[in-house]
Amino acid sequence: MTNKVDEFNSYRAKMNDKILSENNKVLKRIFNLDTNAFAEGALDKKTKELLGLVASTVLRCDDCVKYHLEASHKEGISREEVMETLSIGTLIGGTIVIPHLRRAFEYWEELEENKE
Repeated sequence: MTNKVDEFNSYRAKMNDKILSENNKVLKRIFNLDTNAFAEGALDKKTKELLGLVASTVLRCDDCVKYHLEASHKEGISREEVMETLSIGTLIGGTIVIPHLRRAFEYWEELEENKE
């Protein structure tokens, strides 16, 4: 049985491979910029992932929220830190963000379950 995390990662990898195989310079540069933006720099990776999570929550991008939740989980960010970050995103985004908050919470739980 596949879970939400495996399904998301499989689909994301498959589609990224297809997109990048088109050899479109602009798309390749955007993907590269996105990767490099979250690398260690003046801000550490943990801070950047939490910023990405807030922005993704406010913009209501479920795929982006999942991506940043998983990256946060891999960085060792605690449940409390994630919930506080999601609370800020929900405050800034307003009540329209609540459905995305529910899905984010569910995805985080699955990440925690997969760790065990």
